[in-house]
Order: sequence, then structure tokens, then C-alpha cells
Amino acid sequence: MINHLIKVTAAIPGLKVADITYNTDRIIEMIEGLSDSGLIVFPELSVTGYTCADLFNSDLLLKKALDALIRIAKETSGKGYTVLVGVPIRFKNCIYNCAALLSRGEIKALIPKTYLPNYSEFYECRWFASGKDIKSESVMIGQTKVPFGTNILAYDQTTGAVLGAEICEDLWIPDKPSTHAVLAGANIIANLSASDELIGKQEYRRELVRQQSGACYCAYVYASSAAGESSTDLVFSGHSIIALNGSILAEDIFPGCPHAVSALIDLEKIMHDRQHQNTFENEGLRDYMLIDANIQVIGTDRTDIEEMVKILNEHEYPVSRNPFVPLDDKERANRCRRILEIQSNGLAKRVRASGIKNLVIGISGGLDSTLALLVCTEAKKLIPDIKIIAYTMPSEGNTSSLTYANATKLMEILCDEIHEIPIKEGVEYHLSQIGHELSYQGETDVTYENAQARMRTYILMDVANMKNGLVVGTGDLSELALGWCTYNGDHMSMYAVNASVPKTLVRFICKTYAHICEDESLSKVLLSVCDTPITPELTPGIDGNIAQKTEEKIGKYDLNDFFLFYTLRYGFEPSRTVAYALRAYPELALSEVKTAAKNFFKRFFSQQFKRSCLPDGPKVGSVSLSPRGDWRMPSDASVALWLEDLD
Repeated sequence: MINHLIKVTAAIPGLKVADITYNTDRIIEMIEGLSDSGLIVFPELSVTGYTCADLFNSDLLLKKALDALIRIAKETSGKGYTVLVGVPIRFKNCIYNCAALLSRGEIKALIPKTYLPNYSEFYECRWFASGKDIKSESVMIGQTKVPFGTNILAYDQTTGAVLGAEICEDLWIPDKPSTHAVLAGANIIANLSASDELIGKQEYRRELVRQQSGACYCAYVYASSAAGESSTDLVFSGHSIIALNGSILAEDIFPGCPHAVSALIDLEKIMHDRQHQNTFENEGLRDYMLIDANIQVIGTDRTDIEEMVKILNEHEYPVSRNPFVPLDDKERANRCRRILEIQSNGLAKRVRASGIKNLVIGISGGLDSTLALLVCTEAKKLIPDIKIIAYTMPSEGNTSSLTYANATKLMEILCDEIHEIPIKEGVEYHLSQIGHELSYQGETDVTYENAQARMRTYILMDVANMKNGLVVGTGDLSELALGWCTYNGDHMSMYAVNASVPKTLVRFICKTYAHICEDESLSKVLLSVCDTPITPELTPGIDGNIAQKTEEKIGKYDLNDFFLFYTLRYGFEPSRTVAYALRAYPELALSEVKTAAKNFFKRFFSQQFKRSCLPDGPKVGSVSLSPRGDWRMPSDASVALWLEDLD
């Protein structure tokens, strides 16, 4: 696979104001220790110090800064990284606050600051001119003509990394230079900053970086000046932030110097989001200069699964075992409540639109039907005259005493009208009509299994007609991905409230409800449902206990949900997804994960026909399989390429 993992670093060196030799030595020392980075970003005016004030008018300071720039640039010779340092540059009759782009032993470009703060504690216009109107100019540094302007991007042809730069205040204004840079193709933005620390400013600054990385679908590397700057009137915190696509990857503030904050960024995620989001327009490169630069990946340009896993592990790249489920307890609880709110409002809208207020639902005592019942309960809070009509339909010999007891208790607590219809007699009569044995014929007897699922749906649909009701579907996103549902059985309903909720999240929503419902009896049964093995109970039990366990047939849901997330959310090829999975599940062997991935993709492709005719249902997250929304795929597409990638 192509390796798109790049280590980026916000580097905060030791600094003495106006001591260019000292500052240059510290910058070079840090560069030497960060040789595996593809990009190293230093703070604003890091060569001289941001707080030089009227010393910026010193001819000596400006000349020595240029000498330092040449010296630092030489350190990049033969290396795979690009370095950005802050430096004052004299151009024609003005001084400019610049980001110097250094790579391959050369000063590749100088990018001037566009927006100069001249309010409150800032008075940059006293020394510097804005680079807003400077494009495609050049500055002589020694014997070299160096490109100078705000319309410059650095490009590494091998890795596909495209770098744009802005300086401090450029991020704080509405029309950010980085916005235009990303529309022209930049996928990494560096910000060289000198932002003083005030109460509340840290949070605001972090949110600016996070939101800009999200709106621009890019990596954003922010490096700000630290305590080495003058404290005559201000204190600088060395706030360093690395964000990707709206998420903070790394952050530090008030570090001891020198200090580096690094993170791996995966350009694959950026590429996918941009090609998927068609409102992300291209501004074109006609107004920009592309400068060749080295922005290396970690490892080799092409890599295999084992090497990718090694890189991810060595750099402690964060990969959640359950990407659909937040790790933080508070965030997870909020997510679960919000999903339930979306589901119940979707159902309430369907009730209002149809005028049908009788909700017909089948309760099995399993996770999915339990969540669907909770959705009905919450919808009733929005529309009090909703009537929940519940049916449990046990199959003698197959339905366990545990799930039966849980189903019965749930209906007693939450439903307005409860019914029990045993289905064994009806199923056997149907099987005899079509010439099938009345007993289970073993592992491949899907006729016996599916007859029960279809019988239950048949009953619910007819009951809905009889009672002027609406059948609420219970199947979840994971089952739809794997096709683990009976076509025109539990696959079908009149409104599928769980259709975009993955199995790993269904359990957490039910568990969260158990903790907040303030009903001891309901809480107890909900927790019992959460602890019950996942099963369709379509084969004979053993002494009244569950015999058929879903995860023994189709694999663990957490791993299947992992494959589903990275396949749909980021469009990863299977081999990259397997590498990420091995990072998240270090206890698993490569062969085990590859086998699970092959099974996932075989089922995902072969079961598309079930997803092509799904009932309506609310989208609750970034991944959905609705044929009217997020996922359109031919039912007869070949899985060959995906399996070949794994081999």
C-alpha cells in the first residue's frame, strides 16, 4: 500500500531576544533531533525573537537574520524534511514578518504575514508591512533569488503532501490565507505564531485551530512562542497544537524549552474527505506557485501491513478499538443520549406525517429490539397519545428462558398493550406446506431459521393492518453491513429506527439509558439485556439456554464494526484497515485479522441486495448504508479487488 503517514512537529526552541547566534544554534539542535519528521514548524520570528520591538529596524539584526537563515537551510541538505522558521525580511522599502520555507539545503521560499495586529498589546504595524498584495515576487539572499509572496505552496511529489503557511493573526480573521491555500490544494497548513497568554485564550486558540482543520479538511500545525520571549508586558506560553480534520491530535502549553510536539497525520483521511465532500471546491493553482520540497513519510513510500503496524505502534498512533464509540465516559453518555434523541424525533415525525399513532413492535429480549422500544418510549414523550403495542413471539425450543423473561419484563414496564404469540405451530405448518422437515436440519438449514424471522414479520405487518399501526423496525447498521438479517423478515419494517446505529453502539445506548432512567426495575432488565450474548435464537437451544451465538458465526461485532467504519468513513483499502486494526487490537494475530477482514468484505459485497431496498430510517452518525443517502452500490459488484489487496 502507499504510505501516507507523515510525522509533523511543532518545535519550540530555547530563545534569547535578539541573540541570533544563540537562537540559530538552538533551532539547529532541535532539527537534528527531529530527523524522522516530514515537517518541522518553529514559532513566529523564531530566528530573532518576536519581542525585539524597535530592534527590528536595526540593519545589523536584519543582516544577521539572513545569515542565520542560510545556515539553518544548510541543515536540511540531503534530509527528507521541510523546516519553517520565522524571520524578518527586508523587501524594497519595507520589513516583512515572514515564514521561511527551508528544504533540500536551500531557502525555498519566503511567505510574508498578511494580517498585522495593531490593537491592544499588539503594534506590529510600527515595524512591519502587510504581505497581502505581494505575489510571485523574489528576494535576493546571497547569490540566490528566493520566491517571495503569499501565493506559495510547497509540494512533495512522492508523498503528495502540499504545504501552505500562515502566521499568527492570519488565523484569527474571517478571510484566512489558509482557506485559499487549501482550496488551491494544500493539505497541510503550518502556522508560525507568537500568541501571548491570557485567561480564556488557550481554549479559544485551540478551537480556532480545530475548526480550521475541520472546515479545510487538512492537517494544521500550530507553533507559538514560549517563555524565552520578553516578559516586559506579556507572557508567552509556547502553545503547540496539531489538528487533523477537526480533531486535536496533540497539544501542549507552557512547556520547558526546548520542546517538541509531534503527531502522525494520515493524508489518506484528508484525501478521502475532500473527494467525498463535493462542496469542497477547488480554487485552482493559477494564482499559486508550487515549490518542490521534501516532506517525507515515516518509513518507506510503499509499505506492507507489518511495516505499517510497526510505524503506528512506534509512534503510539491513537486508534480506538471501537471507532463508533467515544472513549471518554461523559462524551460517550452524551453521544448515546443525542442518538436516542435523533431516533425518537425521527419516529415522532413519521407518526405526525402518517397520522398513525399506534406503534407495533416485536420484542425479543435482545439488544436491537430493546433499543427500538426505548426509541418508541422517547417518541411517546414527544407525542403523548402514541400507543406502544408490543408482541413477543417465542419459538418453543429455540427461545431461551433468559431472553423470554427480559422481553416480558420490558413490555410490562414500557408498553401500553402487550401480546404473546408463540410461532412454533405456524412455522411448522408453513414448513410442512412447502415440503420441509419440521425440525432443524443443521448448520445449512436457513429455511428453518428464516421461516421464523419471516413469520414474526408476517404477524407484525398483519397486526399493524388490523390495529392501524406502524411497524417499528429493530435491525441495526452492523447487521445490514453483514447481511445478518432475513430478507423480507426482520430486514423489513415501516420505519427502521436503528438502521444507522452500529451494534457496538447499541449496547452502550441501552446501558446509558439504564443509568439515567431512574427506574430500578427497568434499569435491571436493561443491564441484563446488555449482558446477554447476541443471538437470533433461530436454532434449538440447549436445556433452555442460548445455543446460537451470532459472533461465533459472523465474527466479533467490534472487529466487524471497525472494518465498516474505516471502509465507509475514510475509504481505506482493506490492507490499511487491517494495519489499523492490529494497532487497535494488539492481542490479535495478523492471520486472524486478515481472515476476519476477508469474511467481512465477502459478506459486505454479497449482501448489498438487502441494503438496496431498506425501509426509511434516521441517519444518526457519519456512517450510514441507506440507498437513498450515503451508500449506493450495485448488488452484483465483485469483491475480487478487495480480497486481492488482503493477499
